[in-house]
Parts: sequence; structure tokens; C-alpha cells
Amino acid sequence: MTFPSPKHDHHACTQNIVSHAEKVCARTGARLTEQRRDVLVCVAESHQAVGAYEIIERMAAHGPRPAPITVYRALEFLQAQNLVHKIESRNAFVACSEVHDGAPAALLICESCNNVSEVLDRNAAAGLIDAAKVQGFTVKRSVVELSGICAHCRSA
Repeated sequence: MTFPSPKHDHHACTQNIVSHAEKVCARTGARLTEQRRDVLVCVAESHQAVGAYEIIERMAAHGPRPAPITVYRALEFLQAQNLVHKIESRNAFVACSEVHDGAPAALLICESCNNVSEVLDRNAAAGLIDAAKVQGFTVKRSVVELSGICAHCRSA
């Protein structure tokens, strides 16, 4: 995925993300409950990272305010299904826009507009994992974050 144009149809992005989540859960037998779906929609509403308490506020605007533990559990489920990424540096989440089935992805974070894009390069990820193995290290989870300025902000 590239950084979206500021004029793109974001509603279609959100629908695609939810549709992909439904297919993943159907394939794996995982339950995409209404609450988990609502959390995913709140994360997918923009291409910017969103924290748990912002998700709570978004959900409260359309229905009852969920308990923080409910949102955190939904986020854990969505991470386990490779449907959201946690941006460690911001303690926030972004919906997966690429189908990668758990393969490591790099997250590009624009410092200007705060949009996040995924980059999948299996060769780069394999190189990092191989380098870790040389040191006797077993990788359990990989998060690569790159901060900079996206092309849309740079040209603006």
C-alpha cells in the first residue's frame, strides 16, 4: 500500500479492511464478534494510528462506552489475526492494509500528516531474522517503524 491521496475514498478502504477481516476469520475459524468488528472499524476509519482511548471515544459516539479492557482484548485478537499492527513508538494501532499472514511488515509513519503505510519486503525481513539467528536470537514478533515525510506532504 502506498500513502493514500488526500482525496481518496476512505470509506472504501474501511470496507475492504472489514471484508478482508471477515474472510480471514472465516478461514481460520476465529470469531469476529460485533465488538471486535467495531474496534476494527474505529482503527480503520483513518490511515493514522489510533490509541485505545481514542477508540473508546469513537465507539462511545455511536453507542455505549466500552470498558478499556474490552477494547484491549479486541485489539489483542485483531493483532493475533494479523488485522492490525501496533505502532510501539506511539502505543497506537493501525489497520493492516496488506495481506501478509503474519510476515513482518515495516510501517512508514509520516511526521506531517500522521498517516501510516505498510511496506512488505520479505527479503528484507528474512535478512533481519537471519541476522538475529546468527546471534542465537529467536524472533517472536517484529515491528519495524520508519518515520519521515510522505510524498503527498513533501509536494504540498
